Amino acid sequence: MKILLAAVNAKYIHSNLAVYCLRAYAKEQHPASNITISEYTINQPFDEILMDIYKQAPDVLCLSCYLWNMTEVGQLIQEIPKILPDTKIWLGGPEVSYNAREVLEKYPMTEGIMRGEGEETFAELVAYYEGRGAAELINIQGITFREKEKQIAATPFRQIMDLSKVPFVYGDIENFKNRIIYYETSRGCPFSCSYCLSSIDKCLRFRNLELVKKELQFFIDHEVPQVKFVDRTFNCKHDHAMAIWNYIKEHDKGITNFHFEVAADLLNEEEIELIRSLRPGLIQLEIGIQSTNKQTIKEINRSMNLEKVRDKVARIHEKGNVHQHLDLIAGLPYENYDSFAHSFNE
Repeated sequence: MKILLAAVNAKYIHSNLAVYCLRAYAKEQHPASNITISEYTINQPFDEILMDIYKQAPDVLCLSCYLWNMTEVGQLIQEIPKILPDTKIWLGGPEVSYNAREVLEKYPMTEGIMRGEGEETFAELVAYYEGRGAAELINIQGITFREKEKQIAATPFRQIMDLSKVPFVYGDIENFKNRIIYYETSRGCPFSCSYCLSSIDKCLRFRNLELVKKELQFFIDHEVPQVKFVDRTFNCKHDHAMAIWNYIKEHDKGITNFHFEVAADLLNEEEIELIRSLRPGLIQLEIGIQSTNKQTIKEINRSMNLEKVRDKVARIHEKGNVHQHLDLIAGLPYENYDSFAHSFNE
């Protein structure tokens, strides 16, 4: 039984943390399983991707679905059955987790969808296909699938897992040479911004800090150029953020850069003073502004004090040691060209 986890990234320098987490957890549960990973990009010729999957001839193909790759994934779903008619196609990821039934109706050649957090679900699917797990798919939580009569069925969402049980995926760091390392110390988000799928998951939880420190040291020792934290709001828990920022400050070797997505208005005085004390280039911050139109901010249920954001960003900028990347979103409610231009100028 050969199972292929396939990811179509936006660029070559990107990697897909999700598929590596799925494989690492499943291999821990089922060491003898044949699970491989293939990563492609949306800029590759489509036939090249199709040919590579055909040569691997997986029994089960699992595709990771995001906003930026759904067009390419949709093409693969339609073409794979023509050349690999016996391959079972499964989907997963944020772009299909919350409208799974509609996706299965659109792509009748798809076997099923893993919804939400996938490590435990994927491990159980591996056992099912290898004939030593659940006897029927209906016994696996967190999936929407086709029954034998081709009717679409769904099992309940799975309970969230302990994030510390997800294995560290970067043991073979050479495989990620010249690529961005993505790293996760928390899942979930405390906010309710209506444009963001992270707002659906209210179960905010954190990876054990001692484990995190050990993994940070691995990146520092291996002189990884950049580590991007994918925590939705890194500084939503003060003690967690301070522990990590202090650790990388104390163990810095002058090479690795760490990227964090933060809510600027949540930064307190202690955090700002620590940030201002860091080596130039040790960290960089991504700060979502999205819009300065107050009507827009209210409409999208965004919790943000714009004056506090302005003040905190200015205080960090004043020191000149931290690159700040501020985001806007075009096309939000009550926005037009003039309104967006005003936000841009602000």
